[in-house]
Amino acid sequence: PLLSGMVLLTWQKVAPTSLLYQISPSLNMKILTTLAIASTLLGGWGGLNQTHLRKILAYSSIAHVGWMTIIILINPTMTLVNLLIYIFSTLTLFLALNLSSTTKIKSISNLWTKSTPMTIIIFLTLLSLGGLPPLTGFMPKWLILQELVAHKNVLMATLMALSALLNLFFYMRIIYATTLTMYPTSNNSKFQWLKPQTKTINIIPSLTIISSLLLPITPIFIILN
Repeated sequence: PLLSGMVLLTWQKVAPTSLLYQISPSLNMKILTTLAIASTLLGGWGGLNQTHLRKILAYSSIAHVGWMTIIILINPTMTLVNLLIYIFSTLTLFLALNLSSTTKIKSISNLWTKSTPMTIIIFLTLLSLGGLPPLTGFMPKWLILQELVAHKNVLMATLMALSALLNLFFYMRIIYATTLTMYPTSNNSKFQWLKPQTKTINIIPSLTIISSLLLPITPIFIILN
C-alpha cells in the first residue's frame, strides 16, 4: 500500500541517518564517496525503466541516500537538512497519490481531468525531488555541491550533479507522458460522478509549500552552517 511505502521511505531513514551522523568522524571518506556515487547512479539508472510510481520513488530514495552520505563527513548538518526536505517532499507526494489512488504513470494522465490541482501538486513535488530550481529540492543539492567544491572535490561534485540529471529525467518523463502525450479529449474520464471525499487533505497544502517553495530561505541555512 502507498501509506506503507511512505513509512518505509521516510520514517525508516531516520535511524540509519542518525547512526551515520553519530559515527561520521570515524568513517572512511573514500568508502563513503564510493558508496554515495554508486547509490546515486543506481538510483538514477534503476528508475529509468519503471512505470510504477512506487518503484520510481524507491529508486529515487536510493539516490537521495547517496546525497546524504557523500556530505556526512564534510558537513553533517547538510545531511540532516537534505533528510528533512526529502521527508517533507515524499510525504507530500505519497499523500497526494494516496488521496487520488494513483499508482501508475498512466493513472496520472486520467487524474488531470478528475483533479487538476492534485495533479499540479504531484508534478511540483516530483520536480522538487528531482532538484529542479527554483523549487525546494534544489536547495540541498546546491548547498552540497557548493560544499564539495569548497573542499576541492570538484570531480565528485561533477559526478553527483550528472547523476542528479538521471533522476530529473525520469521525473520529467512522467510529466511528459501524462500531459503532452495524452489525447486532448479523453472521453473515458472527462465526466466523472461527484463522490463525497472521505480522505483528509488538510495537511497537503502546507506540505506542498514546504516541499516546493522554500528556496528563498536558503541564505538562512548558509548562515547556520
